[in-house]
Amino acid sequence: MNRLKITLATLAVALLAFAVRQAAHADDNRTDAVTAATPVQTHTFMPGEVVDEATLKNLGTDAFFSSQPIPDRIFSIMKGKSYKPDCTVPRKHLRYLLCLHRTREGKAVVGEMVVNKAIAADVLYILRKLYDNAYPIERMRLVDYWNADDERSMTDNNSSAFNFRFISHTQTVSKHGLGMAVDINTLYNPYCKRLSDGTDIVEPAAGKPYADRTKSFPYKIEKGDLCYRLFVEKGFKWGGDWKTMKDYQHFEK
Repeated sequence: MNRLKITLATLAVALLAFAVRQAAHADDNRTDAVTAATPVQTHTFMPGEVVDEATLKNLGTDAFFSSQPIPDRIFSIMKGKSYKPDCTVPRKHLRYLLCLHRTREGKAVVGEMVVNKAIAADVLYILRKLYDNAYPIERMRLVDYWNADDERSMTDNNSSAFNFRFISHTQTVSKHGLGMAVDINTLYNPYCKRLSDGTDIVEPAAGKPYADRTKSFPYKIEKGDLCYRLFVEKGFKWGGDWKTMKDYQHFEK
């Protein structure tokens, strides 16, 4: 009888110890779940926002460069504008880039751009190199903030990429419509074409003073400069090299 009591007591102690271990393990699991669901939040910098140098040093430049599928929040901005109802490019084929760029005054600004996933890695690499070398880019926001109106966006010297459209009078999607072209510092690097009747077309119209490429002015892209070299090294063609027209802001694959 005494041996039975001892055995039962020992079993009870063992069961209690097991229960305690299981409870502790369950608490650990709950703690892990809460930690995973609620990560430590840091300040989120929005596109167009200037980042001070102390913050850059603290967070590191890498924290500001990323490529991801189009978030719902961004897609809601694009729908009906750059992503038009007749858009034939699947959303899953596009990527949303976040980056930094330096203005002429040296300010570090958060930029954003939508491109085709086929060139996303190359464009992000190029934008990072331009930033690292303080190559000046004044503005880099989605064209949707100008209601996807290229003339308005370019007049504000906005650098952008995706904007769905067909080439005029065709059913061929343009390079920008595919997200396979990037425009940089658009006001100072306009599209220029002379028609057969001698009429000169400059887009944006406000960029006419910068159609004369013999002049010096800020944000000018020149053959052989860093912006040109980086894009060409990644297989892009520059509109400034075209023969029948010039598109000095434009790089495409």
